[in-house]
Order: sequence, then C-alpha cells, then structure tokens
Amino acid sequence: MITACQVAERAKQQLAQITGLKPDTVSGVFKDDAGWHITVEIIELQRIPACSDVLATYESVLDGEGALVSYHRVHRYSRGQATEA
Repeated sequence: MITACQVAERAKQQLAQITGLKPDTVSGVFKDDAGWHITVEIIELQRIPACSDVLATYESVLDGEGALVSYHRVHRYSRGQATEA
C-alpha cells in the first residue's frame, strides 16, 4: 500500500519530468475513488531575488500505484503574493 507521503513525492518527481520545471512544495493531498489528488506548487520562473519567483499551482491525479494519470495548472502567482482561499 502506498502512503500519502510516498504518493506526494512521486507526484513531484513525475510533474518535474513532464513539465521540466522545479517543484517547490506539496500543498494538498487526498484520496477518493478516482485516485490520489495532489496539489503541487511549482517554480515556473526563477528570479533574483527569489521572493520575486513566479510559481504555479498544479493539481494532479495519481492512480493507486502512484503513476500520474492527469495534471493541470490552476493558478499562477508571484511568490510573495498572498491570496484568500
């Protein structure tokens, strides 16, 4: 059985491979009948200083074995930008 931590790490690895971008953090994990839903923040544009990086939120679905089934970008923002959920 795969754990939430394991599937989150696999999501980061697979998203990095498919997008060519660097994952920053995992901001959400849950499982339902469709599989594992992982939300990953990815650095889309690195800048100096790092506080001005452009990040994006990607939602992904992995199957019960941790293989990426689908993903899409849902939000793009500057690192220091605060938003209400």
